[in-house]
Amino acid sequence: GLKYINFITLNIIMKIFVTGTSGFIGFHLANLLLKEGFQVFGYDGLTPYYDINLKKKRNDILIKYPKFSFNQGMLEDQKNLEQLFDKYQPEFIVHLAAQAGVRYSLENPRSYLDSNVIGTFNVMEMAKKYQVRHILMASTSSVYGSNTDMPFVETSKADTQLTIYAATKKATESMAHAYAHLWNLPTTMVRFFTVYGPWGRPDMALYKFVSAILDDKPIDIFNQGKMYRDFTYIDDLVLSIRKLINVVPPLQKERQVKTRDSLSEAAPFRIVNIGNSKKIKLLDFIEAIENVLQKKAIRNYMPIQKGDVPETWSDTSLLDTLIDYHPETDFKEGITKFIEWYKDYYKI
Repeated sequence: GLKYINFITLNIIMKIFVTGTSGFIGFHLANLLLKEGFQVFGYDGLTPYYDINLKKKRNDILIKYPKFSFNQGMLEDQKNLEQLFDKYQPEFIVHLAAQAGVRYSLENPRSYLDSNVIGTFNVMEMAKKYQVRHILMASTSSVYGSNTDMPFVETSKADTQLTIYAATKKATESMAHAYAHLWNLPTTMVRFFTVYGPWGRPDMALYKFVSAILDDKPIDIFNQGKMYRDFTYIDDLVLSIRKLINVVPPLQKERQVKTRDSLSEAAPFRIVNIGNSKKIKLLDFIEAIENVLQKKAIRNYMPIQKGDVPETWSDTSLLDTLIDYHPETDFKEGITKFIEWYKDYYKI
C-alpha cells in the first residue's frame, strides 16, 4: 500500500482550507487537524438550515486554537473566496460545505444547485488558480442511487441518482474529474455513508430519534422498518479524511495501487468510499437507542419516502489499501457516545 507520512513530524506546518467548519463533519475534521498542529482556515456560511446556535457553539470550540482562523461567507461568493486564498495561500483544500439533507432537497431543490454545484465550482476554481497540492471533496453514498449490487464499490457505474441532492453531488464528481484532467489537479472525492455522532445535525435520524423518545413523541420509521444503513462514526470518518490528505492521486503512469482502484485513466482523480462496511438494520439501531436511554420509542411505521433507498452498504477495501485503516466503531458504542453528548449539551 501507499506509505502514510505524517508531515507534522517533518516540521512542515501544512496549511489547509476547510469549507463547512461550523458544520457537523467540518467541525470534527478541523478539530482533529488543529489538535495535530495544522494551520486551518475555516469557511462557513452559517446558514439557518438548522439551529444556528449549534453551529456557533462548534465554532466557539475551534476559535480557541491559535492556528485556526474563521471566515464567514457563502461558497457562491467567488470574490470573497479569492480574497481569502490570496491572503492564506493554502496548500490543501478539504471541501465539505454543502446544502445537506436528502429530505430538504424535495422542498427546496434550487438551494442545492446554488451551493453544491456553483459553490463547488468556485472552490475548484480556487484550487486551480492557487495550484493546491491536493483537493478533497465530500460526496455521498446517495450517488449510488438505485444500484442494487452490494456492497457499493467505487468503480461501479453510478448513473441512477434518486434525489436532486444526490444528483448535485454526482455532478460535482464529474466536474472535479474534468478539472483534474484539464489542470492536472490532484483530486479525491470521498463518498460518505450515514455519518453520526456527537455534535451531529438535528435533521439526522439519530438526533431526531433521541430527541423524540426523550420527549415522549412518536418516531417515524420508514419502509415499515425494512431499512439498512452503513452507519459511520464521526471520529472514524474524519481520521480517514485526515489520512487521505497525504495520499495524493498520482498522474497516470505512476500507478501504485492495483486492487480495484478507482484512479482515473485520464486524470489524477480518485473516488474513495468511507463507511463502516457493515449494513445495520434500522430497527436494530433504534433498539440500541432505546437500550441506552432505557426507554421505549413510540413507533410510527410509514411507507418508504420519495427518493429514499432501502439500503446502503460500503466496500471500503480501497480505503484500507490506501491508508491502512478503515472505520470500525460499533454502532452501539457510537450511539452511547452521541447520547452522552446530547444529554450534556441539553443539560438533561
